[in-house]
Amino acid sequence: MSIAPRVLTRDTWEPRAIAHAERADRATAGHRERAPRHEKHPVEDFLYEYYETRPMRLRRWHPGVGVALVDAPDHASSRYYATRDGATSVDAAAFWEARSRTVDYAEALLRATASRPSRLGCFGLHEWAMVYRADETRHTTPLRLGAAATDRVVEEHKIVCSHIDAFRFFTPEAVPLNTIQPTRETQIADEQPGCLHANMDLYKWSSKLVPAVSSELVLDAFEFAMDIRYLDMRASPYDVSALGLEPVRIETAEGKREYAERQAEFAVTAAGIRSRLLDACVAIREAAGVAPLTGALTDRPAT
Repeated sequence: MSIAPRVLTRDTWEPRAIAHAERADRATAGHRERAPRHEKHPVEDFLYEYYETRPMRLRRWHPGVGVALVDAPDHASSRYYATRDGATSVDAAAFWEARSRTVDYAEALLRATASRPSRLGCFGLHEWAMVYRADETRHTTPLRLGAAATDRVVEEHKIVCSHIDAFRFFTPEAVPLNTIQPTRETQIADEQPGCLHANMDLYKWSSKLVPAVSSELVLDAFEFAMDIRYLDMRASPYDVSALGLEPVRIETAEGKREYAERQAEFAVTAAGIRSRLLDACVAIREAAGVAPLTGALTDRPAT
């Protein structure tokens, strides 16, 4: 049986919606300013291109399942919403019918990741493996050490990337150097909470569950992913000094220590966001009147 939603009057929910939109505008200001000039940003564009972020979509406020809004015509006309007795809320049954595979996969992946200890020994070498012995790089930003020295860093280190969506961009020469060979089919078994890309992906999973998760959670995950992305590029082989960024020199002992410390800090923050997202998955099930997820799930998620 589904649970009755909590009802918010307009004078309660509208200030939240306005505050959220203003916060989203601040978070996306740089991107929106650059867009008319077609100006690229080697750090921040990743979140807009890889995750297909749209600032207008990010600023749109949704309360998530379990909350009904009085006098909310814009929400009432939106997909996956229904109005009953003058209050509009996410139609959890309709959302579940359309997105159940995504909810199932996200919940299974998040639970498996949360159950494991953080591994902090990768030192961001995934970015280095993506340019190993490459004729061209993925960014116009030059390599900090040059091609030959960058290749030596890869060869002199143990590569332990566990994230399929980083590993799939390794150069062919770098693939056999990775001690783990992650695949889409083994993603649930491979993910671990110290991985920067797994923690950036908290934004991906939260955005895939809109409007059934709260927009505050989505924006928290977006801002967190941006913080991670900056470390990702500072520790990469690219020279980011033109952006006013100090590199994390992971080829040195000091750089490795700095990277691992930041990675550990991110893992703590990610645990909180991951827990909230898991709670949201449970809430979706409860609102839709669906049984809890049980057993293992290994198939590829719906997009």
